[in-house]
Amino acid sequence: MNCQKPESYFKETTASSELIFDGKVLHLYRDEINLPDGGKSFREYCKHNGAVCVVPLTREGEVICIRQYRYALDRVTLEIPAGKFDYIGEDHREAALRELREETGYTTETLIDIGPLSTSPALLTEIIYCYLAEDMTPGDSDPDPDEFLEMVKIPLEELVNMILSGEVQDAKTQAAVLKVWAMKQMKK
Repeated sequence: MNCQKPESYFKETTASSELIFDGKVLHLYRDEINLPDGGKSFREYCKHNGAVCVVPLTREGEVICIRQYRYALDRVTLEIPAGKFDYIGEDHREAALRELREETGYTTETLIDIGPLSTSPALLTEIIYCYLAEDMTPGDSDPDPDEFLEMVKIPLEELVNMILSGEVQDAKTQAAVLKVWAMKQMKK
């Protein structure tokens, strides 16, 4: 990558900030900002405490996915296990292990950090910390009281094809699964 302009060329600074809505998960702000050229503008964005997601890959090469209804989309989606942090500052690995166990029942000692994902950086501060889980041990799931989930095992290559065909639209699932696929291909 051949970058020519320093980061200061792009930097916007906050002139004022207004909390418009303070919800349980999202906190909506409208900020007046100073542009790099001295002009003024506004930015609306949501603060989110962050989340984790896990690509649970079995010894047989299957990814354990979750089917669940997503109210905002008004449909059932296919996703990898994921969840928001229970509190600000929660350890990312511990949160990933918790979500894996709660949603699938599986536990593991082999949790590999595969990098963060900024889900929608133009309007959301959410960062999802992505992990690969291997060498898992099955157990009983313990979903949250408001979660109605179905666990589905899909071979990694089949899931990649489902992503490429548009059948799986969830961004974190796409990014994390394709990253795991690429990692596995590079090891060959």
